[in-house]
Amino acid sequence: MKRSYSKYSAKDDLLWLILRPWIFIPRVLYILLTFIFLFLRILFQGNSKNKNVQKNLSKYLFDVITDLGPCFIKLGQALSTRPDLVRQDWLTELTKLQDNLPAFDHKIALKIIEEEFGSTANELFEEFPDSPIASASLGQVYKAKINNSYLAVKVQRPNLYFLIRRDVVILRFLGTFLSPLLPLNIGVGIGEIIDEFGKALFNEIDYQKEADNALRFANLFKENPNIFIPKLEKKFSSKRVITTSWIDGVKLRDRALLEENNLIPASFIKTCVISGLQQLFEFGYFHADPHPGNMFALKGGNADCGNLAYVDFGMMDTITNSDRLTLIKAIVHIINEEYYLLAEDFQKLGFLTEEQDLQKLVEPLKEVLGGSFGAEVGNFNLKNVTDKFSKLMYSYPFRVPSRFALIIRAVVSQEGLALRLDPEFKILKIAYPYIAKKLLTDNSEEILDILLEVVFDKKGKIQIEKVQSLLNILFSDSENINSDLIPVANAGLKLFVSKKGSEVRKNLLLSLIKDEKLEFTDAKKLLALIRDTFSPLNIAKSAVQNIISTV
Repeated sequence: MKRSYSKYSAKDDLLWLILRPWIFIPRVLYILLTFIFLFLRILFQGNSKNKNVQKNLSKYLFDVITDLGPCFIKLGQALSTRPDLVRQDWLTELTKLQDNLPAFDHKIALKIIEEEFGSTANELFEEFPDSPIASASLGQVYKAKINNSYLAVKVQRPNLYFLIRRDVVILRFLGTFLSPLLPLNIGVGIGEIIDEFGKALFNEIDYQKEADNALRFANLFKENPNIFIPKLEKKFSSKRVITTSWIDGVKLRDRALLEENNLIPASFIKTCVISGLQQLFEFGYFHADPHPGNMFALKGGNADCGNLAYVDFGMMDTITNSDRLTLIKAIVHIINEEYYLLAEDFQKLGFLTEEQDLQKLVEPLKEVLGGSFGAEVGNFNLKNVTDKFSKLMYSYPFRVPSRFALIIRAVVSQEGLALRLDPEFKILKIAYPYIAKKLLTDNSEEILDILLEVVFDKKGKIQIEKVQSLLNILFSDSENINSDLIPVANAGLKLFVSKKGSEVRKNLLLSLIKDEKLEFTDAKKLLALIRDTFSPLNIAKSAVQNIISTV
């Protein structure tokens, strides 16, 4: 029985390669020697101030990654999204890894199309070009035409299954062998993380799965006017070819390029980050490869939220409902500076073992996370925290659960993309208000439980400071207070009078009773906070803003 090429198995694939030493040994030696030469060149030339030296070094880095093949190109793509980690002159070259790689022979692409559909490209389409318009790690894209409409036809690179199967096995072998020698402490074996990477790659080379992913992703965002997903053309899609409607947009690669096209970079950053948060915290299904080559800025939208198109749905992943809710709790605990509860969240997510004494981590977590915000939580930057967290992970028994490998990749790539467009971007300036609004407007049982934890302590007492902190985060600027005030007020009122709100009403009543006496101090503070936040003037501003936004 022929084994499905989209199925990844670390054990079976390792056995397959070990039984072929004529493939395994030369490839391992080639990879090791390539990286040794790269390391030596970076060591001797990396700090040179000569522009020509750096230009040649960046070109050499691009050539090395390209030569090593699809697995390494995927890793390089992730690196190409981090302007805070990679020199700008190197970054310019690495950006080519996203969609400007050397193309494979056009005749081979035509042969693959004919093998998949039983007809030539010229028989299938009214117009089919003589060369691809873009070439990426796993395939190349042609701009074809049918019925006066343009289509994006992506054709898979030849021999891809063999190349990925071979190199994932070798990456796992080298990673497992060399990890004890590296200055890293990721807890779980690096092999498990490479397994997740391997599974994602094997899924990505099956374009039928990508087609299903595209349909599912489009359905999730069908009510969002700012997110556009190209239409799948099933008639021209198969296991090695996928065809969608053509996207006329500008890639989120360069701020100047967006401005040249009269597009506002900040508006696309917000749409990009909010849609990413929705994927993680609402849908539980996310695009795990959000680099600039897979995202386009479109005309339309407004100065606050630009119109954004996603493409390439090969690398997708899910997050469990339990993990999703725990991550929301973790963000709330960071907001409230509750580091013991945050340590419990890490433990539940698998970053800490069940045996770990969490009390010992309170001060280190406070130092790493609390110190990163300064006077304003919006100053949070993943790079700042990552630098400190790497030291914390080396000193304490933190580990990275393998199931978080693609989540971390997606979040880090997305922040890197935003930093390319705005070097001063702070991800939590958008993420915190999003979480605050979700807590205040989402009436699901799970979110209600988290909200109750914020509003009331374990004794049922109202935590005024935390409620105020939540509202301050949501309404910290005029844009948010104008657009979010009425939705939050409506949701709060509906919750209070609904069946679900019985727990809220009960806790509010209990909070008024202290030592068998009625105590109205906290209630007065809460009413004053609500009155100041939802004043008639603010409500009027919100109504006007909502009317303007719909005109």
